Amino acid sequence: MITGKAKVAGVVGWPVAHSLSPVLHGHWLASHGVDGAYVPLAVRPEDFSRAIDGLRRAGFAGVNVTLPHKEAAFAIAHDLDKAASAAGAVNLLVLGGDGRLQGYNTDVGGLAASLAESFGADFLKARAAVLLGAGGAARGALLALDRLGVREVRLLNRHESRAASLAKDLQPQVKASLTVKPWKDWGTAAADASLLLNTTKAGMTGSAPLDLPLEPLPLAACVCDIVYNPLQTDLLRRARARGHETADGLGMLMHQAVRAFEAFYGVRPTVTDHLRRILEQALS
Repeated sequence: MITGKAKVAGVVGWPVAHSLSPVLHGHWLASHGVDGAYVPLAVRPEDFSRAIDGLRRAGFAGVNVTLPHKEAAFAIAHDLDKAASAAGAVNLLVLGGDGRLQGYNTDVGGLAASLAESFGADFLKARAAVLLGAGGAARGALLALDRLGVREVRLLNRHESRAASLAKDLQPQVKASLTVKPWKDWGTAAADASLLLNTTKAGMTGSAPLDLPLEPLPLAACVCDIVYNPLQTDLLRRARARGHETADGLGMLMHQAVRAFEAFYGVRPTVTDHLRRILEQALS
């Protein structure tokens, strides 16, 4: 058992060595003088529920949950916040001493905060956005866009049936109109869009770049890629070359962590330029 006043938390994933969360939370622990620790925990998918139970028994305050465990965390949580219930995914588990697991989805608020910080709080109000992908990240991203007042979200995925399923699940929960477009209709989907948001793995280190021409996108449109490794994906590089305003995935990572740190250690941290520079250095 963990004893004393120190609080311990971590990030659970498979693999997890690439995660920047230990660097991020380590910076906040030092900055706020918190007596605590934050550790990476590599857990196989088949061992997830047992590992979480073991961490709870060991006295962990909680864990962040990254791929591929977000849906498994959703399944074992006893209580869920609205964002987690709507997204069907949990990226923050608070491990209560009473044995109950509190599940939260901070990705939704993290992405909304990052987009507002990068492009302005009202940049999407009554406008249209194109969302690439139909997995768990896309579900959370759609909810974030709805928070920002988007009028319409056009969903594109190479497997159109998955996008249709996502739209069917989430349309009752959002105010925005959800439209499913075939991947080949990218040109018409982009025509008057104010945002292109990529939630696929394309462009991530080890994955092929996103094969999508940007010419149909209005030059006034913003482009965001939630990938943060590498920071400048091929999509963002090409978008910047065309003159688009862009946002990388590091903003979302930082903002989604604020709520987790507060839940673990009882202190609400702030996202700063200094923190970004530390994470950029860690990536390099």
